Amino acid sequence: MNGDFALDDLDLDLVSALQEAPRAPINALADAVGSSPTTVGRRLQRMHAEQVLRVIGQLDWTLVSDTHPRHVWITTAPGRLQDVARQVAEIPEAQYVAMATGRADVYCTVRPLGRDSVKDLLTQRLPSVPGVVSTQSDLVLKPFGRAEAWRIDRLDAAQRAVLDPYRIEAQESVAPQALSGQEWEATRLLHADARLTSSDLSRALGVSQSTAHRLIAGLLERQVVRPRVEVEPGLLGFHLEVALSLSTEPGSTEEVGQALGRHPSARYVSMVAGNATVIHQGVFRGEEHLADFLSHDLAVLPGIRSVEVSVVLDVLRRYWINRSGHRLGQGGFPLNPRC
Repeated sequence: MNGDFALDDLDLDLVSALQEAPRAPINALADAVGSSPTTVGRRLQRMHAEQVLRVIGQLDWTLVSDTHPRHVWITTAPGRLQDVARQVAEIPEAQYVAMATGRADVYCTVRPLGRDSVKDLLTQRLPSVPGVVSTQSDLVLKPFGRAEAWRIDRLDAAQRAVLDPYRIEAQESVAPQALSGQEWEATRLLHADARLTSSDLSRALGVSQSTAHRLIAGLLERQVVRPRVEVEPGLLGFHLEVALSLSTEPGSTEEVGQALGRHPSARYVSMVAGNATVIHQGVFRGEEHLADFLSHDLAVLPGIRSVEVSVVLDVLRRYWINRSGHRLGQGGFPLNPRC
């Protein structure tokens, strides 16, 4: 399929409503966007069928690994950029893969499946991809902003109020707990479809509806599953994506990271150990929007020593889901529990 699919105002309002409350029922979504439940249901089905929107469950990474992610910057041989990017996107640990200009040719985020696999992934498997000239990685120490919190912010206060009863607010991190077999199966299903109802889960697992309701509520409350809307930013009018590598004064890293994590452009912001101290992955409507961010929003933050901008040319994979233009393909979180 090509990338000529377009969203109208109602579609965009619906995406905005889902970002606010991913599990809100059709009736509530319809009330929020000022349409009928039938129309809203049809629009959701259409966007899903066209592979441009999916509501998934982002999972607690501690389920499968005891180590932190890495940002990896890959330099490729002339003419090998696309081949290398495609091969990197096939690596199970590759969460995000993009072709870029600036700091490197391929920019990716990898999630090693355990501390014992980090060395092999970073020193053997990635550098040995045919066409790779060199790699450099930054260890993520802590996140300041995550993609599920990014919003296009089209709704007014009254519209958002309609969704308040269905909102799932981010909570402080809780200590991870082992999942039972039943909880793990429910987690797998919610990862694929975070709008799964207790009736759906009841049928899928062969349990009572009350048990299914308890399973969903418990997994959401413990943040084992965090619902998020998967849709390419370009389809929403944000046509420019960049990764900023910032070097900061030691005493200002936290302040800079927190400020960038709150910025409307932020998709993923993290403190890192490497050539940079903060990496800001953001999306912008265009070059003027980015210029304003660099010359005004970023300029007022104290303690920034330097900024290196890498411009994304094409995203091949985001949150383990393959991308082709605006279309969402196959893929998903590597669902193998840690023993």
